[in-house]
Amino acid sequence: MQLSRLVKFHKMMGDPTRIRILALLAKGPKHGQALAGILGLTPPTITHHLNKLKELAIVRQKREKNTVYYYLDVAAFHHLSEASIAVIFEKESSVMKGSKEMEHQKVVLNYLTKDGKLKTIPSQRKKKLIILFHLANGLEAGKKYEEKEINKYIKNYHEDFATIRREFIMNHIMYRENGIYELNPKEMWSQIE
Repeated sequence: MQLSRLVKFHKMMGDPTRIRILALLAKGPKHGQALAGILGLTPPTITHHLNKLKELAIVRQKREKNTVYYYLDVAAFHHLSEASIAVIFEKESSVMKGSKEMEHQKVVLNYLTKDGKLKTIPSQRKKKLIILFHLANGLEAGKKYEEKEINKYIKNYHEDFATIRREFIMNHIMYRENGIYELNPKEMWSQIE
């Protein structure tokens, strides 16, 4: 998420009237006159604050006959809130993780045929790691595999088992000792950047 958008979000949230409007909209949709009456403000003041909140897409509007109702977009609000926490504490928010998982799924779908075979080994490092992680997810943690077992497993996806096996080792997905292969803990796997 862009830092400028997070700064804008926090500037918008720095106004007590906007927080009060969001608190009211969290309870359900309201029209501008109702908000003005509840908060004791003029309709133009309410319109000004609603326009600011709409700029961030955390407030949406819906017209019903001659009345425009405003409601809180809870998902957008959570997204901005979680992104702020993630930036401050340098963590991935659940929203960011979700979008990353969707991106990885898209890569997997692009490189696999309908029957699950790997069309080609990606040359781009990021995509290659996504594919390798996908292939490794079918292996059992803690199980020791002989080389012929690993070869057979990889052949289910691609004929070039030697290259993929070597990539597993080079990217710390597996380790090899005396011809025996074992899956490393995921924390040791090469990082996708």
